[in-house]
Amino acid sequence: MRVVSNMVNSKSLIRKEVMSSDGTIIGTLANVTMDLKTGTLSNLIIKPENKNLRIKMQNGFYIIPFEDVKAVKDFIVVNRSKLYIGSL
Repeated sequence: MRVVSNMVNSKSLIRKEVMSSDGTIIGTLANVTMDLKTGTLSNLIIKPENKNLRIKMQNGFYIIPFEDVKAVKDFIVVNRSKLYIGSL
């Protein structure tokens, strides 16, 4: 993964595993959405590993706001306190 200052190449993110800050594996990053007016990333579109989590889902994918991302390293880590995660 190529990092320039605090920027990450988008190709290195696709298919990266996504987990909550407590270690719960959520799934694999399938895509991202972007606000075309501002150029900022809006949401992570995640292919679920476990469909029994209570996270906003649309068309079979979890939708997580980009603002909930805490870190991008070996995993994409999202802030658990902003998500409602639990078994159905």
